[in-house]
Amino acid sequence: MKNSFGNNLPIVNLHKKKSLKSGLDTQLLYGDNFKVIKKHSGWKKIRIKKDGYTGYIKNKKFSKPIKPNFKVSVLKARLFSNPDLRKKLNKFLPYESRIKIIKKNGKFGKFEKYWIQISDLKKINFKNKNFIKDIKLFKNTRYLWGGKSYKGIDCSALVQLLINQNNKFCPRDSKDQEKYFKKKVKLKNIRKNDMIFWKGHVAVALSRNKLIHAYGPMKKVVIMSIKKTIERIYKTANLKVTSIRRV
Repeated sequence: MKNSFGNNLPIVNLHKKKSLKSGLDTQLLYGDNFKVIKKHSGWKKIRIKKDGYTGYIKNKKFSKPIKPNFKVSVLKARLFSNPDLRKKLNKFLPYESRIKIIKKNGKFGKFEKYWIQISDLKKINFKNKNFIKDIKLFKNTRYLWGGKSYKGIDCSALVQLLINQNNKFCPRDSKDQEKYFKKKVKLKNIRKNDMIFWKGHVAVALSRNKLIHAYGPMKKVVIMSIKKTIERIYKTANLKVTSIRRV
């Protein structure tokens, strides 16, 4: 399709405006396909196919749209120059990257010119019965507004990645996630996997008492008490829970 491309780089920053000073809005991971809406000097305005997010990326050489058959299922998957553990490179693909394996050799699979361990991958159609099963992989990952990887992540990206990994659509921003997931539950009925929303923030329940979230004030992904988190956010930001949603 004309003006359609695939991201063949580990992580690409997407900005709200065609300026690095505009700040990070979100990121494309390896295998994210996109359409170029408009070209500018040094920049492209694009729309990400996965979630419809639009913004600006720096001009780089991208591939044709990628048709993946595997997805990365670990926090960061190391790449190798050959199917040999001694041939490791200082290159990694982040969780939820999607690749096309064209050849296998023992415990390795080849995509483009790189090799990757099959144990770091799941087949493209694989789904976890518990969609947040992998969420603890991100514990202690630093908080980064707009981030979507082991290098840094924000609260809504944490939710989006886990749902996308299970081949389901999820909006990028917390306000859109709250609208998209319709089923409301009360705090007294909260259970594992429920999402707790505040204005501009989202957390995921690990149990009736604990949650996990990428929490800006603590600068990382943390596990906290649900009760104490609600109290802390109200005390420090004067924000109440707006809803609790169930996928």
